[in-house]
Amino acid sequence: MAKVSPLEIYKCLPGINCKKCGVESCMAFASQLIERNKTYEDCEPLMKDEKFAEKKRKLIEIVTPPVKEITLGTGERACSIGGEEVMYRHELTFFNQSALFIDISDDIPFDEITEKMTRISNFKIERVGQELTLDGIVIRDKSGDPAKFGEAVVTVIENSDMPVMICSYNLENLEMGAEIAAGKRALLFAATIDNWEDVAEIAIKHECPVVASAPDDIEALGNLVQNLNSKGIEDIVLDIGTFPMGDKHGVTLENMAMIRRLAIENNNKLFGYPILSLPMVAWMNNEDEVKAAIDETILASTLLLRFSDIMVLHSLEMFSLLPLLTLRQNIYTDPRMPIQVDAGVYNIGKPDENSPVLLTTNFALTYYTVASDIESTKKDCYLLVVNTEGLAVEPAMAGTRLTGSLIKETIEESNLGEKVKHRKIIIPGMAARISGEIEDLTGWEVIVGPLDSSRIGAFLDEKWKVN
Repeated sequence: MAKVSPLEIYKCLPGINCKKCGVESCMAFASQLIERNKTYEDCEPLMKDEKFAEKKRKLIEIVTPPVKEITLGTGERACSIGGEEVMYRHELTFFNQSALFIDISDDIPFDEITEKMTRISNFKIERVGQELTLDGIVIRDKSGDPAKFGEAVVTVIENSDMPVMICSYNLENLEMGAEIAAGKRALLFAATIDNWEDVAEIAIKHECPVVASAPDDIEALGNLVQNLNSKGIEDIVLDIGTFPMGDKHGVTLENMAMIRRLAIENNNKLFGYPILSLPMVAWMNNEDEVKAAIDETILASTLLLRFSDIMVLHSLEMFSLLPLLTLRQNIYTDPRMPIQVDAGVYNIGKPDENSPVLLTTNFALTYYTVASDIESTKKDCYLLVVNTEGLAVEPAMAGTRLTGSLIKETIEESNLGEKVKHRKIIIPGMAARISGEIEDLTGWEVIVGPLDSSRIGAFLDEKWKVN
């Protein structure tokens, strides 16, 4: 849909500007559809009036992403994968971030299964104001023992609300797992050229999405999807195989890129599904656990950059997951909408009426960096955050988003004058040229601070004095 203009979508709308969708006109609604702020179902006349049936059909065809969106799990922790419309983020944006699932094999002791499941469910990192979490659990049939596998599935299903992938090449065990997870939209791994009919029956019976697996064979994968479609299965995840780092790793990347290109650029419906990758193969024949975890992260990072919509990992080590979660956050943050914090006054420590007041912008990375640097000084301060529409100090100055009038407005709206008895404010060194403007408009004494917030501690020791 990135190449579709609002005018093309407008032609498929009623054109009556009824405003029932919540926007002023059908043309504005068309723009909202492109940005995915609205769906075609928000157009009441289109949905209810039969005379618009043909327009509705054409509109659905236009706005349906070439990569099908699939929801895994249920409830608050359900995750959506796929649904993408472009090859590269600069063409539009990416909407559904890659889901990270952690593997639990059924051959480990019961208490270890419980402990790992709990760690996966509770794993959380806060970065620039966002909570980074894991998305799901893979229950892998490694033992081949129905009793052990069933117990592992029951343990996870009954004690976690996360989406799950049921992984077994034993059809009886796969069906048992699907039955235990009935109603949870568990992802079944895997349908192959040899077993697809049986797996299709299990998927239909328990209403589960299914992985179509044909390692390193794109033609066979297309045939497999076609077979599953013939049985009425539309919620499919593609597995073209994952090779460890080495000579064949490039093949994995090429195959995944080819699948995405076939779906988006060639509009090939057989490949218009989310892609699965298995970075946990880095653990195969690798006895050094630290090296295996590092290799897994490297492998996962390259696959994340090559259109992997869902990946299976084994390591829960912080040094392994943090780089991957950070990379994912960066890729799936819309560059047109910088991460922001609310404008206003923030307490760092326990400031009082004599505490320093420092100023910064509401770009989240800037705010959290400055706040962290102030906290490290062990000094109690107020931090005044100005709404620069998510810009850091330097670009905000260049784009006239940080001005004396805006600072005056923020001081007044935040009632900063009631919090301190002095009238002094420390501004970033990069904002020095508007110091006079700020003083003229606010009546506050401006102290020009350091260029780098890491120097705030030494700066306060030398410069901050209150009579």
